[in-house]
Amino acid sequence: MDKTPLIHHAPAPHWVGNAFHVRSMFSYGQRNVNPDPFLLLDYAQPRHFSPSQQRRGVGEHPHRGFETITIAYKGEVEHRDSSGGGGIIAAGDVQWMTAGAGIMHDEFFSEAYSQKGGDFEMVQLWLNLPARDKMTPARYQSITADDIPTVTLPDEAGTLRVIAGRYKDHQGPAATFTPVNLWDTSLAPGSRATFELPANHTVMLLVRHGTVNINGSADAGASQLVTFAQGGTTITIQAKEAAALLLMSGEPIAEPIAGYGPFVMNTEEQIRQALADFNAGQFGRIGQARDRSATE
Repeated sequence: MDKTPLIHHAPAPHWVGNAFHVRSMFSYGQRNVNPDPFLLLDYAQPRHFSPSQQRRGVGEHPHRGFETITIAYKGEVEHRDSSGGGGIIAAGDVQWMTAGAGIMHDEFFSEAYSQKGGDFEMVQLWLNLPARDKMTPARYQSITADDIPTVTLPDEAGTLRVIAGRYKDHQGPAATFTPVNLWDTSLAPGSRATFELPANHTVMLLVRHGTVNINGSADAGASQLVTFAQGGTTITIQAKEAAALLLMSGEPIAEPIAGYGPFVMNTEEQIRQALADFNAGQFGRIGQARDRSATE
């Protein structure tokens, strides 16, 4: 891999709904980042919310053509969707939602978290689906912290949680449509860790906390994104202080992208069809799958 990583500064934050104060670290429309197969990464940096009777969040809205992955570090979010999926994710948990052919969902602070308040930190990643799978039935994977293998890095450099893909002999619990590695990593102060990745993968690194040196050539700090050229396999990270990182790699899909808000397809015609199907109510409604199963 190119020894010279590119460091991208965090953009200004913005609100998603009234709960998620995020920095969009990258999106598929940017010219300076080619995230394929990833589409977008929103990072909700640590923020304190006071107790409230109001449940902050994002109301019912649609998606089609990709997957959303929400990683909880602090706070709690309750999810509901039209596939029948749902639940509360708390620190260490992951919500992996495949929108596929179409899904309606909402996301709000859990009732308990709303009432007690506290610190909040989460990441949401959008992962593209290949053309052959864009109309797959919607599904929901609830991945608890206990489901995720935690590996001690060599020389006690830190720990790595395998959310998706494989790290050495440890397989992550997430089922994926294309090859993806998603490693949640913590490094001890002064430690050094080396990671081997597939040569053909797009590789990106989000620094959540701390300062690290990458490949002996560049420093990256909190809320910065690091990208790499393809064509190699090795990243070496030196932690100047305790650091928390999210390492992402994926095999590029290399297909045309047509996006419109919550829809990501391959052609403009497919986007128009997505809008027509949504307006016709074909994405279902939240609670529909549960209601149907209750009457069968």
